[in-house]
Amino acid sequence: MSSEPPPGSGQQPPDDDPFRKQPPPAEGSGSPYNTPPPSYGGGPHGGDPYGAGSGPTDPLAGMPPLAPSGRRTLARIIDLILVGIVVWLITWGFGVSEYDVDSDDMQYGKSLAQSALAAVLYIAYDTVLIARSGQTLGKKWLGMRVANLDNGSTPSTQTTLIRSAVLWIPFAFCCACIWTAISGGWSYFDKPYKQGLHDKAAKTVVVSTT
Repeated sequence: MSSEPPPGSGQQPPDDDPFRKQPPPAEGSGSPYNTPPPSYGGGPHGGDPYGAGSGPTDPLAGMPPLAPSGRRTLARIIDLILVGIVVWLITWGFGVSEYDVDSDDMQYGKSLAQSALAAVLYIAYDTVLIARSGQTLGKKWLGMRVANLDNGSTPSTQTTLIRSAVLWIPFAFCCACIWTAISGGWSYFDKPYKQGLHDKAAKTVVVSTT
């Protein structure tokens, strides 16, 4: 077996990763690993997971079905509420509130501090939980997980950090509602992988676990 990591994942998934895709069984008798892997050197799509949504090079083969976009949205709302409560408690405890009616300079400084804290907490929340199990609390409760598109394994910390940063930095600093609607809402129209913009940046998909 090659020791090189799969493309797009940032690291070699462990052999005991229960979500890692396994080679399909060969037809007839004999070892299921006797079938040679398909060649990715030719053809119109090659080995790029974005090349095709069906056929022998389909990266979704062997994975659970993609999670419905509506359920993803509900999970994201749950995560927003959970982390938002923590952000509010911390900023309230330290007197850093976006809604204080002080001078303009003080108001801007407090708003920026709250945005920075929100970005750090949201990114840390997503990165730690998804890199550990592929699931935030919202995704776990609603039966979904994040997976590498190329091999179905749990994303690495590096991959998850990219995914989280693309989602949460614009949310925290400039255009929370608009960016959330665009990045997350992209999955409603994206084909064939139902990816949000943050999924595209990290080459991940969200699949069902139930």
